[in-house]
Amino acid sequence: MNKQERIFAFKISSIMASRLLGLFMIFPVFSVYAQQYSNATPYLIGLTIGIYGLTQALLQIPFGYLSDQHGRKPLLIIGLVLFFIGSVLAANSNDIIYVLIGRAIQGSGAISAVLMAFLADFVSVQQRAKANAFVGMQIGVAFVLSLLIGPIIAVNLGLSGLFWVIAGLSIVAMITVATLPHIKPQVQYSLSAASFKQVLNAKLLKLDFSVFTLHLILTCAFIVMPLLLVENKIILPDLSDNWSVYLPVILLSFVGMLPIIIAAEKFKKHKTMIIFAILMMLSSQFLFYKTTLNYATFLAIMALFFIAFNAIEAMLPSLISRVASADKRGLAMGVYSTSQFLGAFVGGVAGGWIYHTFDLNSVFLFTTFTTIIWLGVAFSIKSQNLKGGK
Repeated sequence: MNKQERIFAFKISSIMASRLLGLFMIFPVFSVYAQQYSNATPYLIGLTIGIYGLTQALLQIPFGYLSDQHGRKPLLIIGLVLFFIGSVLAANSNDIIYVLIGRAIQGSGAISAVLMAFLADFVSVQQRAKANAFVGMQIGVAFVLSLLIGPIIAVNLGLSGLFWVIAGLSIVAMITVATLPHIKPQVQYSLSAASFKQVLNAKLLKLDFSVFTLHLILTCAFIVMPLLLVENKIILPDLSDNWSVYLPVILLSFVGMLPIIIAAEKFKKHKTMIIFAILMMLSSQFLFYKTTLNYATFLAIMALFFIAFNAIEAMLPSLISRVASADKRGLAMGVYSTSQFLGAFVGGVAGGWIYHTFDLNSVFLFTTFTTIIWLGVAFSIKSQNLKGGK
């Protein structure tokens, strides 16, 4: 990439990362700390973790489409303002119902598709895979940092303070958006059945299903894992020593994901590497279900999980931008992001219900079977369909 492309990719990834850092920071602490809220139940805790995914899923396509029509920058500002409002509401709430509403408003700032389409507008076709991989890695960094930072803030400031920090991150993202150039929208088109037909083809839908399943598993896992850490006495009940588990996992996962991404991008082995990462994910879910957990076993299984998650999260946006046509890229990213956040919502609802109805360990049985279905879909992807180049 040239200098302008590198700077632009850094700004886009910074906006994405700061926003997702805000969404993810509650993951490692919420299922433990949320029990202090009025009216809290396991089901409502799971729903509150995942509800942002529903509003994200409902609004990604409208945001993506409107950004194709009116430009990316105005939609980014609107989305970040909504995210700020939701964060403030959650910060001022003592009842889990109002926290749930705040999370839903956070999610209504559905700008992921807009950001990825904006990146594709500015970066040349030849460099787009690198740019998307870079953004994907920054998202991975944001996620793993959230596992370290979230517990530190929650221990010192509580969940209310955590939501205030999240609100501050949205302001930082808005300042960065203000520095972005205004790019003239693509050729105008109507949001018709014909437009959707172009982005609801088998090639793209299999990638959409992949990100749906990936985030379903992620949300389910983080309903269960913080509670398992406490129940098995791997960390303290207040989560203050969370870093002793997550920091080694972060280091191991980044070392482990790099060969997968390099093999996918440099040697064009995208399908092979996606299947390899899904097999790692399947192994992690089955091991969580069957293994007696202590510090060493939890660390090893968690590292396996995050190597797979970070690698797939980095690869999928690049493949979507490569396969989708240029004039419908915003819409295609909208469908992709809808699938991603719908997966988070379904994971929150399903995980919370299974935990409430059965037990914690049953959640991993559910994610194991879900991953097996995903593996079957991945095997049906044709390698030549991932080459794109449009």
